Amino acid sequence: MKNPKPTSDSADSILSQPPPKATRTPAVTDRSRELAAAAARTAIVNNGSDVLVLDVCEQTALFDYFVIATGTSRRQLHAISEEIDDVLQKELGDQRLGIEGYEDSRWIVLDYGSVMIHLFDEEARAYYDLESLWADAKIVPLAELGLSEAELSPRSKS
Repeated sequence: MKNPKPTSDSADSILSQPPPKATRTPAVTDRSRELAAAAARTAIVNNGSDVLVLDVCEQTALFDYFVIATGTSRRQLHAISEEIDDVLQKELGDQRLGIEGYEDSRWIVLDYGSVMIHLFDEEARAYYDLESLWADAKIVPLAELGLSEAELSPRSKS
């Protein structure tokens, strides 16, 4: 018996339904949150500024969190990038899947699967404005991650 050909009414009905929400297990999102917090902490400790963590679980099935930070120089962006890699790989046992922009050092992207880390110089951050592009994402307060730029920044400890 052949499957009946769908009528336009049933096709319209299917198309008018919202897409199913991607569901993630709590263990996966907890691990992603741990990685995002560690990346944000490392950026702050290495003098990154305007550190922001975005929860993008509701916007995409590809990632759980974006960590965004600004550096003042190529050298500083490299240092932040390398330190984040050290912490996430050596201390937390995660593996970076990719890196982009390291040579140009205006926008370095570290891909840790469920967590994307974006390190910008000031001009590139203002130009690309990821915060506006992902405006529907939930901003995760640093305090919810046990972080505070003021407390962690080396400048505030001297």
